[in-house]
Amino acid sequence: MRLTRMLLITLLAILSFPLQAAEDVAIQRLTTLLNQAQTISGRFSQLTLDGSGTQLQETSGSMALKRPGQFRWHTDAPMEQLLISNGETIWLFDPDLEQVTIQKMDQRLTHTPALLLSGDISKIAESFAITLKEGGSVVDFILKPKATDSLFESLRLSFRGGVINDMQLIDNVGQRTNILFLGGRLNPPIEASQFTFEVPAGVDVIQD
Repeated sequence: MRLTRMLLITLLAILSFPLQAAEDVAIQRLTTLLNQAQTISGRFSQLTLDGSGTQLQETSGSMALKRPGQFRWHTDAPMEQLLISNGETIWLFDPDLEQVTIQKMDQRLTHTPALLLSGDISKIAESFAITLKEGGSVVDFILKPKATDSLFESLRLSFRGGVINDMQLIDNVGQRTNILFLGGRLNPPIEASQFTFEVPAGVDVIQD
């Protein structure tokens, strides 16, 4: 009985080696791809679907990212919004409502997906189980949060020719958000002023 148990433990350990090796490769590949982009700028198209596949919202806009933790996400009219982070504070400005919400950035990658592209990539392996799929010039990474309180169930990052092409988030109720990046530029110079926000006069401020 003891011998059988030892054989089973040994077999499980042997079988786990390829899985761990595959995840190590995925982590290294993702780290390399993200590391080569200290700044990113371009356009995006965003589509949100409910659990049944019904379209809920479609928007587009421009974005700029800079490590560590800085981003500017501008959604075009008629649903205009401006989301800015300087790495410590997040501003969400809604021109139509004449309202800005200010809050401290949540540094957890499972709560702030934008940090996957602009944040501390050394924390990715701590926060996610990662698998890799590759075909031609396209490389897909599937990230599954390890934390039980994550805001989403899975996230896919897709790279084409070494540049981020699109990402998909699936939340805990099956809602899917697909973001396609268009005309992305790697490492363009971006002014620091792009990642700060001055509250316009007369705008309501909500401080979280």
